[in-house]
Amino acid sequence: MDLSKIENFQDAIVTVMGLGRYKQGSGLGAAKWLIRHGAQIVITDLKDESELAESMSLVMEWYEKYKEEYKDRTIYPPLFVLGEHREADFVDVDVVVQNPGVPSEDEFVEAAKKAGVPIESDVSLFFRYYPHPIIAVTGTKGKTTTTKMIDEMLLKMDSRAIMAGNVKVSPLEHLDSLLQIHEPIPIVIELSSWILESMPNAFKEMKKGPDISVLTNVYPDHLIRYHSYGDYIHSKEIIFEWQSVDQYTILNWDHETVRAMGGQVKGKLFWCSREYQDHNGCFIKDGKVVIRKDGEEKEVLPLVDFGLKGDNNIENILTSVCAAYLRNVPLEIIQQVGKEFKGASDAQELVREVEEISYINDTIATNPQEVISALKRFGADGDVILIAGGEDRGNSADELAIEIVKACKGVILFEGEWSDKIGVILGDKVPVVKGVKTMKDAVKKAHELASSGDVVLLSPASSGTGMYANEFERGEQFREEVRNL
Repeated sequence: MDLSKIENFQDAIVTVMGLGRYKQGSGLGAAKWLIRHGAQIVITDLKDESELAESMSLVMEWYEKYKEEYKDRTIYPPLFVLGEHREADFVDVDVVVQNPGVPSEDEFVEAAKKAGVPIESDVSLFFRYYPHPIIAVTGTKGKTTTTKMIDEMLLKMDSRAIMAGNVKVSPLEHLDSLLQIHEPIPIVIELSSWILESMPNAFKEMKKGPDISVLTNVYPDHLIRYHSYGDYIHSKEIIFEWQSVDQYTILNWDHETVRAMGGQVKGKLFWCSREYQDHNGCFIKDGKVVIRKDGEEKEVLPLVDFGLKGDNNIENILTSVCAAYLRNVPLEIIQQVGKEFKGASDAQELVREVEEISYINDTIATNPQEVISALKRFGADGDVILIAGGEDRGNSADELAIEIVKACKGVILFEGEWSDKIGVILGDKVPVVKGVKTMKDAVKKAHELASSGDVVLLSPASSGTGMYANEFERGEQFREEVRNL
């Protein structure tokens, strides 16, 4: 299929692999957009109808709406294939739109590739059709905080600015309205390694990548999904691999793995560092955040004046400032947001205080390093009740266990293989409640263990257990149960 024009989706047969349960997420966002543009879509998901009833209802509502709204085109009813995947839906179609949660090496994805069927995602389609500058952010840690901080700066410059991608919202939700505006609207998109794996075909055909690419760091993570750490590193390199010489790449000099990637950058390279000052980029000089471009230096703010606190957030500050500056955000706006921005929702977010107990939502901490960072911030007095655990992603639990013993007076573990792993390491060094099946039970047990002055911290160090669609739904469940206390 010729993907150069949106109009070519009219009458095309498109398989949407992975519907999902988040209203504005990748699967639903893609289905909605494809129906609107006249595609004949097959929605296939291993979840059954009972699990996806709400999402199916939404899709059918959109179908009925678009059938009435777009009389100038044929709007086809979607076909649902649930509880299974059929090979014919991947080899006898024009395009497969793959949900980022589906592994690239999935047998049905491989079958589509072998048959010459293009594999796309909602994000790759957005990059294909949105002609104006896009900032893209990735990294193992800090990408959501960095994306949100950049977004706040863009919004101050232009209230129409949009944040999308790995932060709950498919960019296809905005594409059609953006194309009606014949001027650039600031866009920042968070890209997980899984989303990035869907991008090479689009980047290659476009002969360019994101206009500004930001890579915060790379740590061993998701290693059950990848054959090796090297494969995971390469998935992150996709963000700058296809950039043109006129596009910008922002890398973290202080992270050894990222620093080693610098030689592969094809665009204009900007380094961010606490100390390194001999290059274009953003760094700390005499206690102040300084930005340098083409040899000209400008002071932003003293580091202590930034609202985002914690040593782990320095790289988020530097990369956000650098990206915003390269996107021509005025320095005074960067300074204002720098002072005001204190963090992203879902990342070390204070939900509520109940009976002088603080409840912190850190649901996007899906690897041990992020949980260690949270424990160091909140657990200096050893008064944390940690809610964690779930599926095993191949991460070591040894270093985290040491920090838990120092910072926690109790641990609540959801059922799952990773929970079993860390439970064995902790032994009887700290009280542990194992095998918790619901967020309601987790919050209830944490509340029972906590006393005045304690901190209940949801910081999972793991992916989900099947009781929520994604980490954001997990965070919202936590908020809801805390509000119900």
